[in-house]
Amino acid sequence: MNYLVSIITPSYNSIKFIEETILSVLSQTYQDWEMIIVNDVSTDGSEKLIEEYVKKDSRIKLITLTKNLGVAKARNMAIKSATGRYVAFLDSDDTWLPKKLEKQVKFMEENNLVVTYSAYYTMNEYSKYINTRNVKDKITYSDMLKSNHIGNLTGIYDVSFFGKVFMESVGHEDYVLWLSLLRKVGSIKGVTEPLANYRILSNSLSSNKVKVLKWQWHIYRNIEKLNLFQSSYYFCWYIFYALKKRS
Repeated sequence: MNYLVSIITPSYNSIKFIEETILSVLSQTYQDWEMIIVNDVSTDGSEKLIEEYVKKDSRIKLITLTKNLGVAKARNMAIKSATGRYVAFLDSDDTWLPKKLEKQVKFMEENNLVVTYSAYYTMNEYSKYINTRNVKDKITYSDMLKSNHIGNLTGIYDVSFFGKVFMESVGHEDYVLWLSLLRKVGSIKGVTEPLANYRILSNSLSSNKVKVLKWQWHIYRNIEKLNLFQSSYYFCWYIFYALKKRS
């Protein structure tokens, strides 16, 4: 039996990439999905492009906001309206490989897993390959505190187990979500084969290194409630992994 996968896609001025994102979903070999795109008050004409795909395929749904809410709240709006057994995330500038859902859902069902992830490729603004982000076949909560080992575009969680889990409006909101799930189950398994393409943009938030480090410290101290020693320990690991990714 195939279960419905709800794909969560926030969209803000995504005219340059959103069509490629949608096409990567339409090309999935696993057909039981709904793609919920939330237009966060775009001004670039991307809404009209999305509407054309909504007309072509009823599985693609568009929620149009009247006030800009930001990426976390936009994702939450989509999660609220999701009807699938599984929730998956795909941002409006990233893409999936054709067998992404087929392989990952099968992996979850065969191994009785409630949350999974996969390796992925990185690409530039012109969809050209940069490198491969490999992943461990198993991640613990402690591993996740050391570094965000889950590319959000690869993560899937089971609503029948967790209920609907929403994102907090903080920096690294996707990381906080995966941490919260890992805190409940202790460890999770993933597909070590790359199943998606993550686009690295020169003006992305993650390129602001000082802001990212402040977010990370805030997560340790105020969200995960770690003491000063624990926070310092994991913060050192976080910097180590961040440098390793860039080497």
